[in-house]
Amino acid sequence: MIILGIAGGTGSGKTTVVKRISEHFSKDDVAILPLDAYYKDNSHIPIEKRREINFDHPNAIEYELIIEHIKALKNEETIQCPIYSYISCTRDEKTIPIKPAHVLIIEGILSLTDETLRDMMDVKIYVDCDADLRLMRVISRDTQERGRDAETVMKRYLETVRPMHDQFIEPTKRFADIIVPKGGHNTVAINMVINFIEKALREKGEYPWR
Repeated sequence: MIILGIAGGTGSGKTTVVKRISEHFSKDDVAILPLDAYYKDNSHIPIEKRREINFDHPNAIEYELIIEHIKALKNEETIQCPIYSYISCTRDEKTIPIKPAHVLIIEGILSLTDETLRDMMDVKIYVDCDADLRLMRVISRDTQERGRDAETVMKRYLETVRPMHDQFIEPTKRFADIIVPKGGHNTVAINMVINFIEKALREKGEYPWR
């Protein structure tokens, strides 16, 4: 199993990069663990307080659980990935079964923040993007998908997202083996990542498997 960690600011294009990489391989050979799924369950907190949670701080993530799940996948065990709702700010009772695969991708803004998680990765990727473009994407996403109005999104961005990005996310760029400027539109960088994966799998005797 090759483990990739993909980090970068909110709206930087991480999901697009993951999609481009996973599309190159067959569906059953790539497993994706979105770090967003591992936000701590906050069902014991009133809904008004839940919406005040700082989701851009490392303390919001249950790193212990995702690390446990990665170890299980490496041991050829199927795991039950949580489902997190940004609307209710709680975990769903249902889970998504994830089977072991040749390639495991861990994706999220804080994927490179935790040292233990970082040390489990074979290659660490930071998706870089201009701050103004990221803000535009965040406003579009949060108003359309997360039930927030533009004013609330802007307020949260200025008070939480941007300061947390500067404090916790941008600094993890120094841990990256590969930096992908321009997000999912950087075909050259994405092809470099794909070539690295293929080379690593060949060295392990796991490619080609189709």
